[in-house]
Amino acid sequence: MRRRVSLGLSALAIWFLSAVLLPAVAVGQARISFVQQAPTAAEAAESAPALLPGAPEVGSLLERGQSLEGERRWGEALTWYEDALRQFPAAHDLEARQQISRMHYELGRRYNDASFRRTVTTMSSRDALDLYTEVLLKIQSHYVDAPDWKRIVDHSTQSFDVALSDPVFVEHHLPRTPQAQIERFRRDLPGRMAGYQVSTRHAARDAVTAVARWSREQLGMTDASVILEYTCGATTSLDPYSTFLTADQLNEVYSQIEGNFVGLGIELKAADGALSIVKVISGSPAEKSGIVAGDRIVAVGGKWTSELSTDQAANLLQGTEGTVADVTIESPGRPTRNVRVRREHIEVPSIDGVRIVNRDSGIAYLKLTCFQKTTSADLDQALRNLNAQGMKSLIIDLRGNPGGLLATSVEVVDKFVERGPIVSTRGRSPQEDYQYSAHEAGTWRVPLAVLIDGDSASASEIFAGAIRDYRRGKIVGTRSYGKGSVQGIFPLARANSGLRLTTAKFYSPHNRAFSGVGVEPDLVVRQAAKPVLDAAGAPLPAAEQPDAVLEAAMRALADQTAQR
Repeated sequence: MRRRVSLGLSALAIWFLSAVLLPAVAVGQARISFVQQAPTAAEAAESAPALLPGAPEVGSLLERGQSLEGERRWGEALTWYEDALRQFPAAHDLEARQQISRMHYELGRRYNDASFRRTVTTMSSRDALDLYTEVLLKIQSHYVDAPDWKRIVDHSTQSFDVALSDPVFVEHHLPRTPQAQIERFRRDLPGRMAGYQVSTRHAARDAVTAVARWSREQLGMTDASVILEYTCGATTSLDPYSTFLTADQLNEVYSQIEGNFVGLGIELKAADGALSIVKVISGSPAEKSGIVAGDRIVAVGGKWTSELSTDQAANLLQGTEGTVADVTIESPGRPTRNVRVRREHIEVPSIDGVRIVNRDSGIAYLKLTCFQKTTSADLDQALRNLNAQGMKSLIIDLRGNPGGLLATSVEVVDKFVERGPIVSTRGRSPQEDYQYSAHEAGTWRVPLAVLIDGDSASASEIFAGAIRDYRRGKIVGTRSYGKGSVQGIFPLARANSGLRLTTAKFYSPHNRAFSGVGVEPDLVVRQAAKPVLDAAGAPLPAAEQPDAVLEAAMRALADQTAQR
């Protein structure tokens, strides 16, 4: 799974925040529930072949991952290990390095976040401990599994230990403390924690209070700085989707739901020391500046991205509306160039590429990029326009769609399925158990083809799974990501922060789980890995590359229409 930075989709949306949300609750209420896109290592293990952890390939993967760690490219290292674990789920060494990389990665994100830095600097000891207590209570009340308090505290202690080894944390809190003193504290910490029998959330609070006191006495740290690390560690100990949300991150979640931002209008992933552009929003400043998917940002404001972390580079790209970002762009087959992009307010289209792709057969096409608040109304408008142009069948492209609001995914399914269950959710608490159903009124009955790939996740899988289970259309492409858990957004009482917490699993109309399984296509078609070149030997632009998946769907629909 690629670790994404969306600039214009949101100010800084990486991995967790390119989320799939469910069910939709109005922003400002006590809670928003949603589905997050990436499967856990355990979920991946359900579908990946179990290979020996000592296999030579694992050694090579570890070597490459540790090379990325050595360069402190934590986002790339984390993605590398996650992909490796999908191939070798039994490789415990890979899993251990993935955990360490995530701890460093999350730490870097926090300390690149101005709202978190303000919180850690100004929060009192009492408020920090109250925040930690509130987070533990939310976990006890809402987490999908019964919490293992000892495991939560042990993981948090490891996360704190990693922080004490990370220059970002040390420079912020311990700039004048001798390294030997820090190392001695790190060596003593596990032994001190071993004396605590942590079987309740109250015992967890007591243990963390003690750690904060030891840290203050031996290192001169503030209680809040330690307790906040344990707060963040408690949430990330649960699964890859649960996490503490800073004030800025919580606002980003709300912005994603609304589908509007200030930015450049690009979605990025870190790769080989650069920021590779995955997507350019239609009509965005980036598109107007000639930037296209496949380009690479190698410098921002004169600073080389190879010398910056992903978050540092992304932060340089952010700014207020009307300001300009100076970026250096590498494009396949073109000289490196400097581009100035004006930051603007962007309305993110969830429906794109709406057109008739075969007039003789009346085959229509649209790309559904995400499931946000405006999607249902936007889709209604697109369908009316296509119908007026002679639509007889429809291709819905979900490739690369990481998800969106569940309420929206249910509404979209309801436009094509007459009646019956669409998706059900089940959690530890009965309040998480719910079944969403279709209603006959307003159903479009045109033949369908749905395009999916390994990046189609969560709400995309809800849609594709319902279409598959009801045999309402043909699923074309490659197996979807395989993600099946529900998260809730819980605003917290302090620091304008929030908590994202896994609360349930979700299942298809025929009661099929998605975790580690995904949606299998009816027609497997893989896109060619190598780009097609022009006469000069340069890759054709992405828009001009042949699309084998789309072509296969068009043939299938044309054959189906001809047989009717």
